[in-house]
Amino acid sequence: MEASILSVNIGQPTWAEWVGEDRATGIDKRPVTGPVRLEPLGVVGDHVLNTRSHGGVDQAVYAYAAEDAAWWAESLGRPLNPGNVGENLTTTGIDLNTCVIGERWTVGTALLEVSRPRIPCSVFAGFWGVPDLVRRFTERARPGTYLRVITPGSVQAGDRITVIHRPDHGVTIDVVFRALTLEPDLFPRLLDAPELPARLRDRAARRVAAATRE
Repeated sequence: MEASILSVNIGQPTWAEWVGEDRATGIDKRPVTGPVRLEPLGVVGDHVLNTRSHGGVDQAVYAYAAEDAAWWAESLGRPLNPGNVGENLTTTGIDLNTCVIGERWTVGTALLEVSRPRIPCSVFAGFWGVPDLVRRFTERARPGTYLRVITPGSVQAGDRITVIHRPDHGVTIDVVFRALTLEPDLFPRLLDAPELPARLRDRAARRVAAATRE
């Protein structure tokens, strides 16, 4: 199957008890029609409220695979619509979890770069109404990927995803996610990926240094 964009989704501010007092979230993203502009700091029209954990150059766009969403729908016994994982781009025909950090795609008129996995949080669990979702999502270890916008452009449903560059270090979204969650022994591998966000590389370097001193 050709890799492509199934849906482009943007979120408006949502106030709900599960977000926390005096807070809002943009996790509830809905499909839109027509082209949507991707800029280095995010998706035009999409609202990112928690800028400490979301958004920014290294987390400008979040992609999640329709195939992985289908697994969750079956597991939960209820439908999941595009955007229900909080993703901007719902993809099909590409395994996002085996994408290499620094891998570059052309999509529509934009050039995107795989940067890091998404880490689940309590807001995500509240949005789905699944109290143990953080644990279950972590154990499933198919988190989808954040993307940098290297060249701004417009994307829309139906656009083809073309991988034009893949670094040879082999550090994948899956490896990074497992290092950050269930398998800290993988931290040394992260230092092989210069395209990983500086904050994560620094974290990996500290863990490796600490292990060396033990």
